[in-house]
Amino acid sequence: MSRASLEKKPADVAAMFDGTAERYDLLNTLMTGGRDRRWRREVVRALAARPGERVLDLAAGTGTSSVPFADAGAETVACDFSLGMLRVGTRRQAGVKRLSFVAGDALRLPFADGSFDAVTISFGLRNVADTGRALRELRRVAKPGGRLLICEVSHPPNPLLAFGHRAHLRYGLPLLARVSSNPDSYRYLADSTLAWPDQAALARLVQDAGWERVRWRDLTFGVAALHHAVNPG
Repeated sequence: MSRASLEKKPADVAAMFDGTAERYDLLNTLMTGGRDRRWRREVVRALAARPGERVLDLAAGTGTSSVPFADAGAETVACDFSLGMLRVGTRRQAGVKRLSFVAGDALRLPFADGSFDAVTISFGLRNVADTGRALRELRRVAKPGGRLLICEVSHPPNPLLAFGHRAHLRYGLPLLARVSSNPDSYRYLADSTLAWPDQAALARLVQDAGWERVRWRDLTFGVAALHHAVNPG
């Protein structure tokens, strides 16, 4: 199929990202006006990975988001179900110490219970077929007291900003997609962003999955948001 539907069949979504792997990081920067880099820095500060910890970066793609955790001294696993993304990542991050790449499905993670001190996912949760199940899997592989950090697109609470954001997704993003070798994938990303729950609704999903001390804060007026939680064990 030429375009992944919002049913998010794993094979279709994986194929979509395989097709954009080489230019994915560049197009993310274009799509967000460079804000994605600032958001990722906020993720690094919020997660506060420490030497000796084990960190799972799920939906890590090419590993760009994973490198700072490894540089901080944490044993970091970049996990993704797009083999195309992983191939690009292993080539680009070949010299990074304490970083490994693992193919895996967010709904059936290939790790033992309680494997990680911290688990994080940036801009990937909305591409998973079953959000609640993925959140439960992340909790399963987190140690008791382990930290969860989600960075995901969201919805500005200000009505005027929300209107402008929706206009960008519906009209501006398809124009940027024309520089992609697979423009349908970026139309899908726009559609999936519009359909994604707001900050409070996502917090409820996290809590329903068994995480505790759930909280969030907006990034760039709510265009994206960081959700924090702790595994009660």
